[in-house]
Amino acid sequence: MITSRSAILLDAQSKGYAVPAFNIHNLETMKTVLETAHELRSPVMIAATPSTVRYIGQDFLIGMMEASKKSYGIPICFHLDHHEKVEDIKTLIQMGISSVMIDASHYDFEENVRIVREVVEYAAPFGVAVEAELGRLSGIEDDLEVDERDQIYTNPMQAQEFVSRTGIDSLAVAIGTAHGLYKGEPKLDINRLVAIQREVDIPLVLHGASGLPDDLVQKTIERGICKVNIATELKMAFVKGLRGYLQEHPDANDPRYYFQDAVIEMKKVVADKIKMCGSVNRG
Repeated sequence: MITSRSAILLDAQSKGYAVPAFNIHNLETMKTVLETAHELRSPVMIAATPSTVRYIGQDFLIGMMEASKKSYGIPICFHLDHHEKVEDIKTLIQMGISSVMIDASHYDFEENVRIVREVVEYAAPFGVAVEAELGRLSGIEDDLEVDERDQIYTNPMQAQEFVSRTGIDSLAVAIGTAHGLYKGEPKLDINRLVAIQREVDIPLVLHGASGLPDDLVQKTIERGICKVNIATELKMAFVKGLRGYLQEHPDANDPRYYFQDAVIEMKKVVADKIKMCGSVNRG
């Protein structure tokens, strides 16, 4: 069942768990996430970056979303992740997307506020929830690349002003996570997260969770994180399963078969991340 992002995250916030948000890339990844979440009775968010929307196509993506309404009896929310073009967001809202992230974090504070506010005001009549980011994560997320030198942590006091002036429903924070895989041992600024939680009362979002130890992610959940984004590990699992199958079956030519091991590997990751978030049996 399709559920509003606000309802899902507010439940997580009140009960001390996090909703896993998986970036999907094709039908196989989406079905794997939904089937595994259904088996574990977990609420889940299906996230699509701009490049995923371009790859699948807007109409096909909406069609996949509509089909899922009839198949899974768990809270599901479809979400636009790291979208930067306001007009694209508006188009997808009109088509039925109920949750969006406008990422204007690469602009200065005032311009970030202005752009985010424009999206919030447009989304409100549609009942669409809006996420925005203050601060920047290093690493690569599809078309988005941020050098480590350009990473900026979220300022707790600035976060309070940002939330107040934009009216967003959730805030993505920069506390030391990175998109992609970590080059060394990840070090998160937990004290900064605690300070942010003291200043804002909306759900907080952790981007760049792929590769983080479970106990570290769980520490962030204990301190206000209500949504955890997973992307890279899902892609790596897909490739691992696919490569293994094709190495064992070099003459394989039917994707209905050679995708099977990719799905099995992805299911392991999805199940592990759901358990990490504490969302089992929350749906």
